[in-house]
Amino acid sequence: MKVVVKADILGQNEATAAENAALFARHGIYALNLLGSPGCGKTSLLEQTLAALGGELRMAVIEGDLFTTKDAARIERCDAPVVQINTSGGCHLDAAMVAAALGKLDLSTLDLLVIENVGNLVCPAEFALGEDAKAVALSITEGDDKPLKYPLIFKESAVALLNKVDILPYTNFDMEAARADITALHPGIPVLAVSCRTGEGLAAWLDWLRAEVTEKKRRKESGNEEHL
Repeated sequence: MKVVVKADILGQNEATAAENAALFARHGIYALNLLGSPGCGKTSLLEQTLAALGGELRMAVIEGDLFTTKDAARIERCDAPVVQINTSGGCHLDAAMVAAALGKLDLSTLDLLVIENVGNLVCPAEFALGEDAKAVALSITEGDDKPLKYPLIFKESAVALLNKVDILPYTNFDMEAARADITALHPGIPVLAVSCRTGEGLAAWLDWLRAEVTEKKRRKESGNEEHL
């Protein structure tokens, strides 16, 4: 019975996620589901992204947290539209939560929507939101053993960011081991070493994001847009 219940929950979520994906496709919006542990630097990465790309891409953010609006307030200070979702203890966002949040945004004015999921390396990877892709951030301070301990999130993501590399000399984090484990789990995935404090590696992240948004727009304009 438990398996049936879980299948039903996931099935309902997939149906709503497909509706979200169709909405994004209709508007030509690239939707990114940003994943990672609490404190890995997801919001800092968004702040840097908004500052760098705000003049060329029309962006909005959906912020997922258990409680508070602290991260949403940080995004507001970047002059970007933001909608806060509080799960009141839930460990991940789901497609229905995102669908409700989309009603608070003017989708006709957007090129890029980033959904910052609840900080968690487990549950968010299992629930599709209708996104075009997932991105996972891993902080140097979390340890290089995390990819093999939490493999699904790295298998499901289109890009992996190793964040806070500015403090790498003060840790025993093995960068090459982390890269090897991530690429073993997901061959071909870009693994980007970045620092939101110094700016190291952010150019590669921004280039990746630009290319993804451009390709989504190209598919819409050619009439071949579909959710992949």
